[in-house]
Amino acid sequence: MKQLSLSLIICIAMASLIGYNYVRSASAFPTFYKAFDKTYLGDKTTEAQKALVADIKRVKKCNIGHDPRKDENGKASKKNRNAYGQALAKFLSEKDKKNLEKALEVLPKVEGQRAKDAKKTFGELIKEGKLPVECKPAK
Repeated sequence: MKQLSLSLIICIAMASLIGYNYVRSASAFPTFYKAFDKTYLGDKTTEAQKALVADIKRVKKCNIGHDPRKDENGKASKKNRNAYGQALAKFLSEKDKKNLEKALEVLPKVEGQRAKDAKKTFGELIKEGKLPVECKPAK
């Protein structure tokens, strides 16, 4: 009986650790969003800022830089970036994902870039109160 109880406790502990690591790895680092908020959303009083906040709520904030489409396994991957995320990734390394100062420094660098086939730059779209890329609503 003790052997069975010990085995059950070990199985539950392992399942908990695996589940925790899965959830932890799937969550985005908030550093980029903090920088985006500080740079573009500010005090959220202008019409453009309000429109951008509404758009972000519509699609989830992680989709500012990530492509929410699912892979062949039916899962969205944080490695899938949209055009804006790809532009940012050229300036940010894996080491920078928690560095707010670096994120704040990089945002203006990509404002002048645009998505393939886009007529407006990322910065122009953001200043108009639109997301830097077209995103479908979050489900």
